[in-house]
Amino acid sequence: MSDFSTTLSKVNDNYFPMIERQLIGNGVKMDEYAKSCVLNAISAINNSLDSKGISWNDSDLDKSNITQILLQVASLKLNAAASPREVYFQTRNVSVKKKVDGKDVTTWKKQVEMGIEGDGNDAILARYGRDVKKVGQFWLVREGDEFTYPQYTGFDVVPPTWQPKGKGDVVRVVYPIMKKDGTIEFHIAEREDVVRNLIAHMNNNMMNETFGICADRYKATADQRKQIAVKKSEILNKAKAAGMAALDDPDLQQYISPAWTEPQSRESMIIRKMRNNVVKKIPKDFGNALVEMSYTEATDESYSEVQREIAEHANTEPIDISPPPGQPSEENDNSHEEHDSDQNDEQREMTFGDEDTSGGTGPGF
Repeated sequence: MSDFSTTLSKVNDNYFPMIERQLIGNGVKMDEYAKSCVLNAISAINNSLDSKGISWNDSDLDKSNITQILLQVASLKLNAAASPREVYFQTRNVSVKKKVDGKDVTTWKKQVEMGIEGDGNDAILARYGRDVKKVGQFWLVREGDEFTYPQYTGFDVVPPTWQPKGKGDVVRVVYPIMKKDGTIEFHIAEREDVVRNLIAHMNNNMMNETFGICADRYKATADQRKQIAVKKSEILNKAKAAGMAALDDPDLQQYISPAWTEPQSRESMIIRKMRNNVVKKIPKDFGNALVEMSYTEATDESYSEVQREIAEHANTEPIDISPPPGQPSEENDNSHEEHDSDQNDEQREMTFGDEDTSGGTGPGF
């Protein structure tokens, strides 16, 4: 226990000053709650590493992004010790390519990644929502419930009604939002709309898939890339046509992470996506460029995926350049990286990190 305490204390001493300096340098005061969030994050990261048998001193642990993660936690004030959790951490093996004696060599490193839970997005909305005074308890409307949609006439709103029966799957999530001028808005996400999240998730999971057309997509010819794109499009169109039934299609399940397909986690995943679909659309005002960037990096999965692509594969593959009409084709001697800029909405979902979605029993005002 003393060794554990000593190690954690050293980690705290290493990271706290850096985080505080960066926040102050960007005009953000690190208050006591932000400090508590950083402390809880370090403890949670330590638990995540410990569960994988990884030490802070391991040479294959990539520490380059831990400071950035803690900066996001501090600036957004996300509490890993809250219940339900607002943020979680996981470790991932990432490939790193480098030149050794003029040859590309791939090595693997362990990297810590952060994910924001549904309650973390709610906390961000309550803290930074534009003109938001209060975020009401979200409603989980089930198939057997009695529900009427809101009606809008100009500025007048007839509120929705909900009579819970407790039967069936959750078909929609409703967020009552109280504005500073006293008005109440109702933001709704439907279960059917989660299909878009699923399609984006599958598209992301197939990023490196070649379907046997070639061994490595980064070494694929232009013709092979076209074949891969056609095959990927066929699979995504099939999933889109199937809707949520795609989760039970054996041919599609290989491209879907277990958190989506397993019975014990499927429903909480769908609820989480519905909640996120509501909260992310509500305007926010962070009042500080650093805080806004932290939010973008933590929640914009397409941004994160592009950054991962750049970090892992920069300067490793040539771009195919087609010559103008009438000019002969020449071999281009300059190597550049072709970055896959698929506009994903979701990162790969892991089998852990689902929040507690047992709430949602009333408007909560």
